[in-house]
Amino acid sequence: MELGTLIAAETSWPEAAIAIAGVALVGSVAVVAVWQALATWRTRIAVTREEKYRALAEQTARHLAEITEHLDDGKHLSEEEQR
Repeated sequence: MELGTLIAAETSWPEAAIAIAGVALVGSVAVVAVWQALATWRTRIAVTREEKYRALAEQTARHLAEITEHLDDGKHLSEEEQR
């Protein structure tokens, strides 16, 4: 017990404050690094999802154009038959 008491007695308050500030600084840097890594991961997921939605939208637009073309062709055929 005397060794622990001696070590505690030899540590001054300014040194302890510097140590606490150092631990807080390292902790905050670690939190920011993890936060940024998660934000990057979240952005990659969002980009992948948007690319899939864009591909689906383009496919839907092509199908809609084909359907519209078929309907227009059928409309012209029915007009010619009525004449």
